Amino acid sequence: MTNTIGIRREDKHRYEARVPLTPDDVRKLVQDFDLDIVVQKSPIRAFPLEAFRAAGARVGEDLTECPVILGVKEIPPNLFESGKTYVFFSHVIKGQPYNMPMLRRAMELGCTIIDYEKVTDDAGRRLIFFGRHAGLAGMIDTLWALGRRTEGAGFLTPFSLVRPAWRHPTVFSAKRVVAEVGRTIKEEGLPEDLVPFVIGIAGYGNVSQGAQEVLDRLEPISVEPEELEELATGRHIDRHAVYKVVFEERHMVEPVSPGAAFDLQEYYDHPERYRSVFETYLPHLSALVNCIYWDDRYPRLVTKDYLRRAVADDSLRLIVIGDISCDIEGAVEATVMATDPGNPVFVYEPEADRALEGFSGRGPVILAVDTLPCELPVDASEHFGKSLSPYVPALARADFSVPFEQLDLPPEIKRAVLVHQGRFTPDYTYIARYL
Repeated sequence: MTNTIGIRREDKHRYEARVPLTPDDVRKLVQDFDLDIVVQKSPIRAFPLEAFRAAGARVGEDLTECPVILGVKEIPPNLFESGKTYVFFSHVIKGQPYNMPMLRRAMELGCTIIDYEKVTDDAGRRLIFFGRHAGLAGMIDTLWALGRRTEGAGFLTPFSLVRPAWRHPTVFSAKRVVAEVGRTIKEEGLPEDLVPFVIGIAGYGNVSQGAQEVLDRLEPISVEPEELEELATGRHIDRHAVYKVVFEERHMVEPVSPGAAFDLQEYYDHPERYRSVFETYLPHLSALVNCIYWDDRYPRLVTKDYLRRAVADDSLRLIVIGDISCDIEGAVEATVMATDPGNPVFVYEPEADRALEGFSGRGPVILAVDTLPCELPVDASEHFGKSLSPYVPALARADFSVPFEQLDLPPEIKRAVLVHQGRFTPDYTYIARYL
């Protein structure tokens, strides 16, 4: 056991400037718990190395002496060291094939992997996450994409004022721009051909709350899903407003059995008993922001077949799909690839089943950045570090050489141990079939 913790540099792409702990977090951990924290050098981190050094951390290239290493995103397989403990977003709990080589290598070296995504309380609620910031950045980028796509179609709208999230120094500055867009819409209105302008949000969790936090700066008119059809008749359309609609599970699916009532717990436990009805809402949406958890047991929100039919009969109203969840060919089947902040969108052409870079093409614009919180690295890291910090002393003190049953960790952290000494822990043996 030692009190040494390492913070690795992020290397997934050049926009990944987040950190698991900020200099302020490090200062408190060094002062209050006498921790030895080593911060690996990085040219892209949102916080300067000098700030970490001033906070009491050691700065260097070598993390060899650190038995526990904190990161944010996936770690290249060749960087794992034998017997060490790594805490990061591993993205393996759904059996993601692209991360199986990483997982296999860590297991071969007898490593322990702790995944932030599975740090939960007794009720299963996540405790350490970037979800809100994914929602914030995703909505900012969706509004930016709306401005670019409508401008390309010959409509100059106030959305053209919005820049991508990573070009704003803070969330506050981005929200200020969005509020200005809202004021301009109120004063000047939107083009007749685009109204009613309805932005739909699928989901109501942390990601959705972040997305709504931005969208609400437009001061939208909230409507229920059941009101969309009446709104489309045009009798009460306000050209000087954006409409907002939030979809819950009960709006997205219906029981397969005739006459059966929707039951949320049954849907979670037996999704095969339900089918999607989301297509009934899609003709009324100008934009869809997807914030739901999805795996292949659940029905999709947007299928390729729907988009193919809608494009063929010229009924497609969707301008942009902001797929914040970004499951490849998942809830939004047209999300055929992930993008990055430097090239964040593509047009999905359903007739050819292909993705075209940019904003032009016969189909919706898809925003599919799979690392959205990195576009707001300072705000996101500050929030994340405050959530993670209380557990760091226990991670530093833990003896990871003992069997898993004897491992002394807070229950919230112990639930997140996917692999211990190179072997799956009891709750995660199911991942073995993906290896």
